[in-house]
Formats: sequence, C-alpha cells, structure tokens
Amino acid sequence: MIDLEALLSERMQAMEPSGIRRVFELASKMRDPVNFSIGQPDFDVPEPIKQAAIDAIRAGRNGYTITQGIAELRAAVALKLSGEFGWEIGPGLECDVLITNGTSAGLLLAYTALADPGDEIIIPDPYFVSYPQVAAMVGAVVRYCDTYPDFRMTAARLEPLLTDRTKFVVLNSPGNPSGVVLSSDELREIVDLCESRGVLLLSDEIYDEFTYGDGREAGVFPTPARFSNQMLVLRGFSKTWGMTGWRLGYAVGPSRLIREMTKVNQYSFVCAPHMVQHAGVVALRTDMSSYVAAYERKRDMVVEALGGLTEIAHPAGAFYAFPRVPQHLSLTGDAFFRKALERNVLVIPGNIFSQRDTHFRISYAVDDARLARGLEILAALMK
Repeated sequence: MIDLEALLSERMQAMEPSGIRRVFELASKMRDPVNFSIGQPDFDVPEPIKQAAIDAIRAGRNGYTITQGIAELRAAVALKLSGEFGWEIGPGLECDVLITNGTSAGLLLAYTALADPGDEIIIPDPYFVSYPQVAAMVGAVVRYCDTYPDFRMTAARLEPLLTDRTKFVVLNSPGNPSGVVLSSDELREIVDLCESRGVLLLSDEIYDEFTYGDGREAGVFPTPARFSNQMLVLRGFSKTWGMTGWRLGYAVGPSRLIREMTKVNQYSFVCAPHMVQHAGVVALRTDMSSYVAAYERKRDMVVEALGGLTEIAHPAGAFYAFPRVPQHLSLTGDAFFRKALERNVLVIPGNIFSQRDTHFRISYAVDDARLARGLEILAALMK
C-alpha cells in the first residue's frame, strides 16, 4: 500500500485550506442565509461585456493565445495605466504587461519568479488569505507586519522587519479584510524605503476602482505606482466588473520581471481564456461608477449600524469592514462567527486573515435589504 502521508510534500502539508472557501461551502448548505462571507460583487457582469465574450466565442476565438495575452488587451491595459501612472509601458519598454488568470494567478507567478526557499517576504497583518499560503508553496518565509489597530502598513512599521533575506513587500490598498486605503504620503514613504533597501514592492490593487470619495485624493486613487516604476502592480477584472468566475487579471511592472513571470505562466496556466480576454477589452471601456457609488452607500450603512458599538477602522475602499468583537462580550472572532451562524448570518472570523482572533470580516457585497437585515442581527449580538 502507498503511504500518501509520506509522499506528500512538506510545503503542501504546511498549507491550510482556505477558511473563506470553507464558509462559502457552508453557505451552499444553508437555507437563505445572510451571507457576509464571500468577496464577490452582488451585481452581474454588464451586458456589453457578456456580448463581447459571446461574439468572441462565435468568431472562433476559442484556442490558445500567446502566453502574454492578446495584443488588444495588453495595449488597452498599457494605455490605461500609462496615463494613470506616468509609466512607459509596452513591448521593448522598461515596463510591460502580462495578462493573468485572475489576480490570484498573478500572485503565484510573482512569488515563483521572485522567491527561493528561505527567502523572506513581508505581508501586512491582517492579510488576504493567499499571501502566506502562496509563500508556503514556494518555500518562502513570511514576516508579518502588525498593522493593528488602524490597519495601515507604514514605512515605520515595515523597516524593522527588513533583513538581507527580504525579497519583496506585499502591499494591499484598498485592503482586504479591512477596506483601509493608504494615503499618498504613506505610500511614498514605503516606496522610498523599499528602493533604498533594494526590496521590490508588490502592490495588490484588485479593489482599485472600489475606492470611495473619502479614499481618493484630488479625485484619483492613491497608488504607489505614481512615485516609481520599480515595482509590480497586480489588478484584475473580478471585482470591478463582477467577473469573478471569468479569471482575468493583469500584472504590470519591470520588463525583466514580467519576462520571468511569463516563463512561469507558460508552464502553468499557459494563457488566460481567449474569449474572456476580448471581453476584457470592452470591460476597460465600461463605466462602473454608478455601481461603485452604490457600494459606498452600503459602506455607510455598515459604519452607521456598527460604528457606535465597536472599533471599526474606516473602510474607504473595497467592500469589507473588519470590526472588532466588542470586548465586553469576551469572545474571539471565531466564537462570534459561531454566534452569528446560529442566527443564520455568515461572517468570517478574524483568525482567517490574521495571527490574532479579535475581529471579524463583513463583506457588504449584498443587496440593501439583506444587508440591513444582517446588520440588525449583528448589532443585536454585539449589544
């Protein structure tokens, strides 16, 4: 008999299954829950984007593309970001574009291209669940930057963690699970610190369009890419255009790094879905500001309902809030999750995203009536 435990790699046994996906699976077995667990927009993909995918399928665009992605989409991304960042982006230039199978794939490609076993990466705590787990896949060592209680990764908090083994720093603004958006001053200091120490900055900006009025500066999204092109930026289509199941994203950064990520992509994902890439061209031309405005109003509902009951770092972006479990309850985030579950409300306990278990995450990507009902239940539990 084969002993599978002996055959499985140590790095895979070091990985934990996604706590978010476990709750998502739990929701599928419940009857009409108030589901604040999954980070998936509650609106459908806009019709012009759907039609573009249908047209591409009917036009026979169903085979492989080149690994980097179709020229039309890469050019559209380069045009958008060169205007936003002030970078020169494109083949043969200092920075280039790689189309990825979602931002999660971009993370895996970047980690694989950058980190050898034993190398160190720094991630914020709390963090998106993939950050430490992908590090385990490549054998990298994670150093956690404690950002409690305001969830702001700053240069002052980062600097003591940098060592000779540090390869890159992962930055996530707007943040998941907190929804916190860093200021331009905070971002500039991080950029300057990383460049002075020869460390790459990886900016995960999947929620870039979900930055609300109080998170924008002079009407623009604060991104570290405005200060330097010596970094890697990851963005995607899943959140802004509701294309979560379509698996489309992109990486923009130094051409030398993009070439190595492309090499990894050739032997793993091969290419993003052909027809979806054509839909992505149309998506980049589709205005989603009315949807974002609706989510800003949902954010206000969350803060108004819970802000007087506990600590909530102000969520100026994404569609999450990360409230602290009221201290008078003497409950962990996991215990509060179970209390909410008894009332048919699904949240995510803080220990899924953190070395601590004092908070819980709410995804307010639900319709207004359900949001109001769930907030009423949570407020009653918190009182």
